[in-house]
Order: sequence, then C-alpha cells, then structure tokens
Amino acid sequence: MVSTPAVANVAKGATGHRVAQPTRKVAVVPTNASVVLDEARRAGLLDGEKTEHVSFRAPKALIDAARRESGATKLTELGILALAMLAQPDPAANFLKDTRGKLGADHKLDY
Repeated sequence: MVSTPAVANVAKGATGHRVAQPTRKVAVVPTNASVVLDEARRAGLLDGEKTEHVSFRAPKALIDAARRESGATKLTELGILALAMLAQPDPAANFLKDTRGKLGADHKLDY
C-alpha cells in the first residue's frame, strides 16, 4: 500500500482567515496491483491459512523498483503480489497462443 502525502483541509481560523489543517494519510493501492489481487482472491488463491514460508535474497534495485511500481510497502505484500501475478493466466498471451497462424474468414492476403 502506498501512503499519499497528507492533504490539507481548509477551514476558517479564529481571525476568519483560511487555515490549512492536515488530515490523515490515505492508503492507495495502484490499480494494476489491486486488480491482480482481486482476481487472485476471486480465484480462491488467497483463501486458507498462510502455511508456506518463502525466503530468498534479491538485488536491492529490483526490490526498490518492484515496490515503486506496485505500491507495496512491505516485503510480504510484494511477495504475495508477485506470486499472484505469476499464478494468474495472461489473457492476452492465451489469445495469441489460440489464434497463432489463423486469419479471419474474410481476410485476404495481398501479394
């Protein structure tokens, strides 16, 4: 989850002037990450107890880039997101595999 900077609410102070008042930070999950997790949840991949342990070393630059792109703040979130992305079939790849070498019925090749 990514925390957005505190947004100021504007209210009138005792003197009648507008005074900015800080608000809480709001957690925001990037759309692509939340979609992947929602799909994994619907597929039942996030159900049940967390009984498996995954541990590995990775380059810091890779972790930082993945956190930046995904919005994950914790390594556990990042790991679950990465596994969810790998576990879900890619509809575009499936379409390309299914239609490889096939043209539409009305398609004509011009030489």
